[in-house]
Amino acid sequence: MSQVPGWLGRLGAGLTQIGERWEERRAAAEKDEQADAEAPAPDQVPPPPAYAPAVAARPDPAAAVPWGVRVAAEAGWRLLVLAGTLWVLMRVISAVQLVVLAFVAALLITALLQPAVSRLRRYGMPRGLATALTAILGFVIIGLMGWFVTWQVLENIDNLSDQIQDGIDELRRWLLNSPFHVTEDQINDIAQNLREAIGANTDEITSAGLEGVTVVVEALTGILLTMFSTLFLLYDGKRIWQWTLNLVPAAARPGVAGAGPRAWQTLTAYVRGTVVVALIDAIFIGLGIFFLDVPMAVPLAVFIFLFSFIPLVGAVVSGALAVVVALVTQGVFTGVMTLAVVLAVQQIEGHILQPFILGRAVRVHPLAVVLSVAAGGMVAGIGGAVVAVPLVAVTNTVVGYLRAYSGEVAHHRAQPPAGTPAPATPTAPDATPTPAMAPAPAATDSAPPPSDAPSSE
Repeated sequence: MSQVPGWLGRLGAGLTQIGERWEERRAAAEKDEQADAEAPAPDQVPPPPAYAPAVAARPDPAAAVPWGVRVAAEAGWRLLVLAGTLWVLMRVISAVQLVVLAFVAALLITALLQPAVSRLRRYGMPRGLATALTAILGFVIIGLMGWFVTWQVLENIDNLSDQIQDGIDELRRWLLNSPFHVTEDQINDIAQNLREAIGANTDEITSAGLEGVTVVVEALTGILLTMFSTLFLLYDGKRIWQWTLNLVPAAARPGVAGAGPRAWQTLTAYVRGTVVVALIDAIFIGLGIFFLDVPMAVPLAVFIFLFSFIPLVGAVVSGALAVVVALVTQGVFTGVMTLAVVLAVQQIEGHILQPFILGRAVRVHPLAVVLSVAAGGMVAGIGGAVVAVPLVAVTNTVVGYLRAYSGEVAHHRAQPPAGTPAPATPTAPDATPTPAMAPAPAATDSAPPPSDAPSSE
């Protein structure tokens, strides 16, 4: 019994030592956890020491880019989107080029024939009968012109070839006796080079002849599409325009509805004026070459009339054709006189007839005419060159009207509604304003808007 208390004392001392060791280990573990919590994360930068110099914060990258560069970048990507859209549009137009040209030709013919339909309607004729009568008469006149030119060329081709051969011989003799010191060997070399060039390109000429069948089929298809489109535009043009307006967004519909009739007036004025000017050119140049005994004067006059629908370029080509025919058939003197007649008529046309007949509404700068004709010819050939200038004139009218319409709408929105009293100027209740303190009367615009200005909705 005396040994039991000693054993219990040793057990208690051992337990006490174990508890102290656990306390030490727990304190060490808590210290390690605190050190880990206070240590910076691997992806964080420790704060600089107190003695380090202060560093300014970096600005926002958008704010660091200069204003001009940001504007250029904003405009650049928008221009890229616009260029891509135009490229896709041109690809689509090129894929359906025949349909587009046929519809544009129908618009031009409709602008020429629409006044006749309107006049017949005013005389009491039904719309269908007036449309059919006008369209048939117009197409018959155009067909007779084409038939007459073809008939005259076929009738005079043999005589013309003989006259061309005689003219070439006369031109050869004139070159030999001229002060240019041209020898017969040089003329023979030129003729030999021409024969070799023709022989080398025989395959291309043959392939072009074979492709002529496809061209004829496409031409007939385009003529039929033009005829049907013209009939429907003459008969139901107003309803077609109203249906087109339904495709325009509602916010832009009032402006487009006002720009459409003005664009049609510009197109009508351009087509009428061009027809009158082309007719005057054909008559006077045709009379001149007729009195100069140039062969096929009447077909050449018809060619001049048709080519006059291509601004600038058509007049040059048709006039050059008349001069060449006169030169090789009637000699140098007749060629020079034909050139004088062509230049005189074209000068009168350019400086008197076009400004007087076409007017200022459809006047286009000569540089715009040249560039538009060149671009239209590159995109769609002769048809593109014909429709380029009226397209530019119509676009100019539409853009001018929409700009004026936007300004008018902004002006009406800026004005307060009618009957709204002007805000009173607040003054102190016990202060009487002196003349120096009194506010000047506000200027009010009491003039009413013009009667023909479009109203904002």
